[in-house]
Amino acid sequence: MTKLIGYARVSTKGQDTDRQEIDLLNAGVRKDDLYVDHGVSGSRDKRPQLDRMLEALHTGDTLVVATLDRLGRSTQHMLALSEQLKANGVNLRVLNLGGGDVDTSTPMGKMMFTVMASLAEMELAIKTERIQDSVAKRKAKGGDLGGRRESISDETIRNAMTLIDAGKPVAQVAREMGIGRATLYRRMEALSN
Repeated sequence: MTKLIGYARVSTKGQDTDRQEIDLLNAGVRKDDLYVDHGVSGSRDKRPQLDRMLEALHTGDTLVVATLDRLGRSTQHMLALSEQLKANGVNLRVLNLGGGDVDTSTPMGKMMFTVMASLAEMELAIKTERIQDSVAKRKAKGGDLGGRRESISDETIRNAMTLIDAGKPVAQVAREMGIGRATLYRRMEALSN
């Protein structure tokens, strides 16, 4: 008996897959045939639930995903996965691809998958380029680049240096300050210059 096997993924632990799961269940995927990766980047080749799901697929089954980018971030990776599925006699169905359903069991579906995989990769490249450009512009203006704020003042680091000069172990001073030794060394070096 052939089955619909669903796969959902989010890149960070703070995101949820509720919308994807609802779409997959509405498409006919049973809850126990649904595999979900939480906090796993699409650029990684190894994803625990994706790997389990691929092992569960049998000839005649159909892998169902809500959107193409849930499978991966590169055209090469997605096309390789598509070829692997095809070689195993498994179809791929993408629910929200260009406003409709795309099923690779049809010639049009195969062509659409290839085109959309290329577009998904291009979209990621453009987004990455925009982020890098924005960071470069803010850096050139001396603007805030975000990131974690320094929570330990320079004065506290100077006090730590005094303790270390007096013979207190660096590891102990760092532990008492609640920072790593490498961070303490880096901050002390920055103050010394």
